[in-house]
Amino acid sequence: MNIFEKSLKINMDIVFRKTDEKLPSKLRKARTEDGRSVQVLATAAGISSAYWYQLETDKREWVSEEIIRRIEKVLEVQLLDFNTPIAA
Repeated sequence: MNIFEKSLKINMDIVFRKTDEKLPSKLRKARTEDGRSVQVLATAAGISSAYWYQLETDKREWVSEEIIRRIEKVLEVQLLDFNTPIAA
């Protein structure tokens, strides 16, 4: 894989979270219903608890699809539909 292909792959992995303004509240609700602590959930998802809180409090503008999918797996919920086209 050349540098251009690596760059393209990285750019394709990034999802602009603002496509779903409800992500922070969906994440908070799912965590609350789950009952486990942020630290436990974040560790299971492979992120820091600070990163998790940034997602919940709408402090992160960008988040990768991979991170969202790992969080969804840990919480056993679907937070975003990656198959739905983004409206222009």
